Amino acid sequence: MIAIGSDHGGFELKEAVKKHLETRDLEYKDFGTYSPASCDYPVYGRAVAKAVASGDCDRGIIICGTGIGISITANKVKGIRAALCSDCFSAQATREHNDANILALGARVLGEGLALKIVDTFLDTPFSGDERHKRRISMIEE
Repeated sequence: MIAIGSDHGGFELKEAVKKHLETRDLEYKDFGTYSPASCDYPVYGRAVAKAVASGDCDRGIIICGTGIGISITANKVKGIRAALCSDCFSAQATREHNDANILALGARVLGEGLALKIVDTFLDTPFSGDERHKRRISMIEE
């Protein structure tokens, strides 16, 4: 199960990501927002992060205008490694090296086509499991 959430700045892209997940037969839970009306990104970033940290959802996708504020919020939750990605290489590397469990996107930074490719890369790339990466992740968790 994928947790997904956005503020008003990411609402339209969130809706596109949801449709894309449906075409891939991937289950998701939408934590809001549910309209393009102005709202506060920490509410939705925190909700997605808590769902992933608790194990209710396996991974998360969070979206705001830049992806910055919502990723900062998510990373405040223990056990979350949210990565803001604007290209496929970063999405692949953060999964392989950091075992990132939440992808953050900037809706005002990315076009929809690239954003969906980044989503696919993030979801399809496994953690490498290399000892050096495990060691570094444990250092983050300290």
